[in-house]
Parts: sequence; structure tokens; C-alpha cells
Amino acid sequence: MGLNNWFDKGLSKEEYIATLEKHKEGFSHIYEEFTVPPEDEQFFQSLKDKNLRVVVLAEPWCGHCMLNIPVLFRLAEKVDMPVRVLLRDENLELMDQYLTNGKSRTIPIFIFIDKDGNEVTKWGPIADKTKQFIDRHKAELPPKGTTDYDEKFGEMIKLTAKAFKENADFWNGSYESMKQTLRSVID
Repeated sequence: MGLNNWFDKGLSKEEYIATLEKHKEGFSHIYEEFTVPPEDEQFFQSLKDKNLRVVVLAEPWCGHCMLNIPVLFRLAEKVDMPVRVLLRDENLELMDQYLTNGKSRTIPIFIFIDKDGNEVTKWGPIADKTKQFIDRHKAELPPKGTTDYDEKFGEMIKLTAKAFKENADFWNGSYESMKQTLRSVID
């Protein structure tokens, strides 16, 4: 199936937001509070001229999706870029074409396509700033399989979700990372 077909199959912003439960509050907070920098007007116009669309692979339970998708939605609104979201676990055929490091189904993945459905670039699953934060906390976890691993992992997830929701540096880091990826399309 081509990317145009995947795009057509995807959920609208409103439909995706309706699937949120665990991260609805964090997602809504980021969406309401994040604004794209007004000084990027030339970038916005150049991107708008490309008439791109975005296919997103995500899941409502995913903390990285809670962080990154609201940022993408705000950017997409600014440049009139349609976005459709596919739930990863229901669309493994596409997901398996976008594995992180060739092996992991880490999300979100943003596939930017042109009017003909050709991939022009992709972004995801997380910005470098976010990865450094996650890696630092993962390094503090006990080894997998030990008696307290699940408890400590659950604590790490709560801590990172709270940080993603409250710290605008993560939102801005995601935006800058997306912008850097998209610059390769417009430069």
C-alpha cells in the first residue's frame, strides 16, 4: 500500500485526541501552551510552499507521542499541513518499514509526504535532547529481570511524563529537531 493510502486511512487530529486516556491531560496541556516561534515566518512560508502532508505512527499510551504530536499539530496548523495518525499496533506493516535502528517499533514516527505520496523526509521518534534525558534515567535503572526493575521503570515513566508535560524545553527541543529535519526538504 502506498503512503497516500496510509494517509487516507489515518485518524484526524480530533479522532486521535478522542483516543487519548492516560496522557490526555499532558497532551492537551502541551497543545494549549506550545506556540511555534513567530520569528520562523520565512521557514513557515517555505514549508507551506511544499504542500506536504504527514502520516504519523503513534499510540495513545505513548509518552513520547504525548510530547511530540502536539508540537507537530501546532507546526502543521501554522503551515496548513494535513496530518493523519495511524495507531502503530494496528498498522505494523507500515511501522515495520520505519523501525528505529532497524529493530525497534519506537514511536512516534512522522512521515512527510508530497502530493503524489512520495516520502520526502521522516522524523522520530524523539529529539536528541529528549533522548539524552531518557538515557540518563534509563542508566539508573536496575538490570531487567531483577525484582525491583518493574517498579523502578514505572517510576521513571511517571517522572519523564511529568517532565515532558511541564518543561517547555522539551517542547522547544522537539520543534527545533523537526524544523532541522524539514529544512533538508526546503533548502
